[in-house]
Amino acid sequence: MNNAGEMAMDFGLRGKRALVCASSKGLGRGCAEALAGEGVSLVLNARGAEALEATAAEIRDRFGVPVETVAADITTEAGRAEVLAVAGEVDILVTNAGGPPPGTWTDWDRDDFIAALDANMLTPVALIQALVPGMMARGWGRVINITSRAVKAPLAALGLSNSARAGLTGFVAGTARQVAHSGVTINNLLPGSHDTDRIRTMDARNAELKGISIDTQKAQRLATNPVGRDGTPEEFGAACAFLCSQQAAFIVGQNILADGGEVNATI
Repeated sequence: MNNAGEMAMDFGLRGKRALVCASSKGLGRGCAEALAGEGVSLVLNARGAEALEATAAEIRDRFGVPVETVAADITTEAGRAEVLAVAGEVDILVTNAGGPPPGTWTDWDRDDFIAALDANMLTPVALIQALVPGMMARGWGRVINITSRAVKAPLAALGLSNSARAGLTGFVAGTARQVAHSGVTINNLLPGSHDTDRIRTMDARNAELKGISIDTQKAQRLATNPVGRDGTPEEFGAACAFLCSQQAAFIVGQNILADGGEVNATI
């Protein structure tokens, strides 16, 4: 019940099971917590075991849902095999992996692009191919890919990310429409600047390049956002949970911006 005495919206997810990748912190954790709040049991994955176990314990204590963990590199074939062995049959897949390093277009060679594609395009594709057939057979499923606002408005320093995530977007555009008849939806959630380690790292890099303080760099960046602040993992997670909901069953193959309006586009 909310303060007005009205019933809160039930997303219809209680009892579902979700695999959330790169979920020990940041946006992945925000998604995991939001799903746990809807009664979803979780399989959490990250590379660092210590942070992963701490996050899992906090989510169990706070939300009272079962949480399993797999410390593995989801961007490798061996890591995916470990995760999928524990995940088994899941109803919800949230793909996520750290973005490739920033730079300029002359910095990157073939190996850099292959690494970016492996992490930010081919890993989500492999997970979709592994888990969506089971969702289709059971008649219900949700896939949310955490990509980037750079898909809609490319960032010069993130050329590797721009390229790999655009490739995933193209794959999802066709695939989502081929599986929707079975009750499975696939959508992409595009973060802008959120209060995470990634944006703090970018601020530090840009401050150094410009010869200004990190505080000044952050203030300059926030001045370009209509909301005037960074988003929170909790806000991002809530958007993810809605896209997983029963109410979002008619949203298919979309790229949903969560960026405070920073991408200035009519459509």
